[in-house]
Amino acid sequence: MDFALLPLALVLFASIFQGSFGIGMKFMAPLAWEAWWLVHATVAMVILPLVWALLVVPDLFGIIAQAPSSALLLGMLFGFLWGIGGIMFGKSIPFIGISLTYGIVMGSCSAVGSLIPFFQLENASSLPAFPYVMAGVLIMLIGVAITAYAGIQKDKIMNQGKPGGGNLQLGLLIALISGVLSALLNVGFVQAQPVGQLAEAAGVLTRNSSLAVWVVVLVGAYIMNAGYALFLLFRNNSWGSFGLKGTGKAYAWSVGAGVLWFGALGVYGQGATLMGSMGPVIGWPILLGVSLVVSNIWAYFNKEWLGAVKPFAWLVVGLMVLISATIILGYANGVS
Repeated sequence: MDFALLPLALVLFASIFQGSFGIGMKFMAPLAWEAWWLVHATVAMVILPLVWALLVVPDLFGIIAQAPSSALLLGMLFGFLWGIGGIMFGKSIPFIGISLTYGIVMGSCSAVGSLIPFFQLENASSLPAFPYVMAGVLIMLIGVAITAYAGIQKDKIMNQGKPGGGNLQLGLLIALISGVLSALLNVGFVQAQPVGQLAEAAGVLTRNSSLAVWVVVLVGAYIMNAGYALFLLFRNNSWGSFGLKGTGKAYAWSVGAGVLWFGALGVYGQGATLMGSMGPVIGWPILLGVSLVVSNIWAYFNKEWLGAVKPFAWLVVGLMVLISATIILGYANGVS
């Protein structure tokens, strides 16, 4: 493979993991959600990032200790805020349904997570990639909107995902805030880059330096996710679900989903780092856009679109738009 294409290939590969990890959430029973999620978060945000980073970053903790405290604190803070966004995602679904929630969150997360790092670059609007980035993000938003519309129409046909609370405005607001906060995971990755730069200066391969960055960012993410799961375990007194008969399959899916989740972030970080300063700008919307394509492919094979012919036609249109946006953003990397 041409080395120039390697960063894009890594991000595309990461998108497969990102679009696939959610399958595991279909197999939580008999574990309570909070029990399943605590195992998942521990694997995805602590064990796997640490093990992978320790294997490729000698003196990992020494490098982190040398990093500016502002980079560490901002990285962890944005990771923590991302965790709040995830909780708000679940809170908006009863009001507006999963398809509309997913569309709003994915769209705002893709745009905000790309544009905040972009406009932090010096003279961003004068860069050769500027028109391609703006066009790619806009087309990505259109593609997400079309796929969300397809999902809403499918829900109507199958009587799924109807708003339960009846407060459309509140649901839309929660979903929008969720999308903005969810984008901060990528912003945290950018803010903690001094950790990666120190790792690279210590002789770590450029692509592997990103793994040290994720260790920092995911500390904040884990505090939020594990904290919320523990709160629910105490509130619901659901500790007993850990020992229920038949939990082996649920544990396996929880661990597997964790591997896929951080596999996506780890490989994405490698590709984005190899792209240089434009990596988080271009790689983030590609990661989310292509993962949306992958997740819907899985949904098709699981027969979730069976009987919804017209909505499925809209879905295909939306996925084609997402692929077009990916091509434009990939091209932007070549002119940056």
